Amino acid sequence: MTQRPALPFTLDEQLCFALYSTSLAMTKAYKPILERLGLTYPQYLAMLVLWESDDISVKDMAARLNLDPATVTPLLKRLESQGYVERARGTEDERIVYIRLTKAGAALKRSAREVPAEILCATQQTPKFLLRLRDDLTSLRTTLNDYIDQ
Repeated sequence: MTQRPALPFTLDEQLCFALYSTSLAMTKAYKPILERLGLTYPQYLAMLVLWESDDISVKDMAARLNLDPATVTPLLKRLESQGYVERARGTEDERIVYIRLTKAGAALKRSAREVPAEILCATQQTPKFLLRLRDDLTSLRTTLNDYIDQ
């Protein structure tokens, strides 16, 4: 029987804590930048999806964000009340709800163009380092999702 290597067991040695605490720090870094746009971090992510591909179903948006549709719906309702999106039922299947940018939502994209540059400055890292980190994290997420789906 092969013996497993002894793995670290303190909080600061845990990968999960490094990812979790870094995610919290990243969200905090975004907060003042996004407040100027009137968006929360989850709303910003939803708007990024819409700026990529407008007129998307709630189900597809939830999948794109790796969230449950029930989690996305209240977020989209808030964006609708701010005048950035509109929700519409499908014409062929009324059970499907689509999200579309309004003129104000499309115009907000221009104001949001500086967000990535501000975050790049906040990280004090090179673009090359951050792109590699993003790719590594994406690969890790895919591997973990494959494991979960087994």
